[in-house]
Amino acid sequence: MLKGKQSWVFSSRPAIAATGVSGGPFEANGKLAADFDILHEDLWMGEDSYEKAHRVLMEEASRAALRKGQMEKKDVQFFLGGDLINQITPTSLSARALEIPYFGLFGACSTSMEGLALASFIINNQGANAILTGAASHNAAVEKQFRYPTEYGGQKPPTAQWTVTGAGAALLTKNNGGSVPVTTSATIGKVMDLGLTDPFNMGGAMAPAAADTIAAHFQDLQLDPSHYDLIVTGDLGKIGQETAYELLTDKGLNIDQEKFQDCGLLIYKENQPVQSGGSGAGCSATVLYGHLINQMKQGVYKRILVVATGALLSPLTVQQKETIPCIAHAVSIEMQN
Repeated sequence: MLKGKQSWVFSSRPAIAATGVSGGPFEANGKLAADFDILHEDLWMGEDSYEKAHRVLMEEASRAALRKGQMEKKDVQFFLGGDLINQITPTSLSARALEIPYFGLFGACSTSMEGLALASFIINNQGANAILTGAASHNAAVEKQFRYPTEYGGQKPPTAQWTVTGAGAALLTKNNGGSVPVTTSATIGKVMDLGLTDPFNMGGAMAPAAADTIAAHFQDLQLDPSHYDLIVTGDLGKIGQETAYELLTDKGLNIDQEKFQDCGLLIYKENQPVQSGGSGAGCSATVLYGHLINQMKQGVYKRILVVATGALLSPLTVQQKETIPCIAHAVSIEMQN
């Protein structure tokens, strides 16, 4: 049901029946390594290109979610997913292998919550019984496309972020009761562009979109920030998270700083050289579908709001000196007892 101007409420509370998470060697040394189902020792993952390895991540996460959910791919109506590589080919090639009817999504690093919001909407309105949704990124593939090949060894400024090598997928089903995480609402963001052009400062560019969507969520649903145990952004990093918090404070939203976190700051250790933090379409996907869902099942959190942020730029727009349009999508998740 539509609530307010840009939010949906899911009265049937679709269930996140199972999740799957795969990652690379850098993530294996991060803070959340124990929350991954599969971790690789190198970036090649047995393939002859980084883009093919990128595909492997999405396939692995999807198959892990199906396996843990004890469901065959033939029982899943739709697969919704995306990534950052040209025309989302890694995800499309994963869909070829999965053989599930497919919606390819591009929301940059907001794709994880774009997929979860749409999957929840479809199930809530009886358009499917089971949907697989996810997002992925690969450090070497993404850096090569948007910045410089990692072999180049170019120095990055402190505002830059480290693209996560990882994929996260969720198997969403009708709610059959039981102690499972469920989606309760979603707020769809607007594209915002405040004129930034630096591709090495994604956090700063995306922060206004995150703040706008969070404010819209509370306005549409007539909720107070205290409703949630955790409000977590996708990959604003240190600079973007601080900026978003200031913008939210200016909007009159009193959010407990300890409850306002960022996936890009959660995934890596302090001694890992990630500049401002983690990023990439796989950042919020791996942190949510691995760490945060596990935390909810362990009773750490009852209700969380996940706000995935995306910079909608491309190599073409960067070359043509365009500014960076950004977006953020939010999904609320609750642990059902």
